[in-house]
Amino acid sequence: MSKGIILLSGGLDSLVSLGVGIEKYGLSLALTFDYGQKSVEYEIDASKAICNYYKIEHRVIKLDWLKSITHTALVADIDIPSGVELDTPEQSAKSVWVPNRNGLFLNIAASFADGEDYDYILIGANKEEGQTFPDNTPQFIDKINAEFEYSTQRHPKVIAPLINYDKNAIVKLALENKIPLEYVRSCYAGTKKHCGICESCTRLKNALIYNHDTYYIKELF
Repeated sequence: MSKGIILLSGGLDSLVSLGVGIEKYGLSLALTFDYGQKSVEYEIDASKAICNYYKIEHRVIKLDWLKSITHTALVADIDIPSGVELDTPEQSAKSVWVPNRNGLFLNIAASFADGEDYDYILIGANKEEGQTFPDNTPQFIDKINAEFEYSTQRHPKVIAPLINYDKNAIVKLALENKIPLEYVRSCYAGTKKHCGICESCTRLKNALIYNHDTYYIKELF
């Protein structure tokens, strides 16, 4: 029987990837990464709640050294720009970039897969964020799968269930499948409630509006 790992930040994309992929890929372990991001406390809490809901194991991986080499607003003492302040995908990526984040996270997950016999690694990469972040693209997924053919014995396959979905479609998928969006943490800021103005919040709120969902707008923002 196949089994899989999910990279879980507690955000929309990783939650929906878990919800739609848990049975198909035998997901039984979620990895959440603490690299000193401003919202880490809330991401961990959200991820724990999600794992309790789906009854899978949750592990938090601390990467203190990654914080020391990350100099953008996601981690450093710099104001997080609002979604409307970002004019281009390049500017957006530069403002919250974490060095080699998805590559690093997937390689760590691949070590778990190699050592504990997992077949799949799921990541919430999606079409909309692929326009901003190159490590959210099909090309990146293909390249890292090719890498694992050489760097692991188990050869786990990286799967991005949402790779052809934008945020509007992701929220629609969540609502149709009754995925518990009340657990979502999709905010860059270190505030208890979603700030509602960072790029991640802006994407989520716009998608909820598009899907005419007023309940979660009130719950999350």
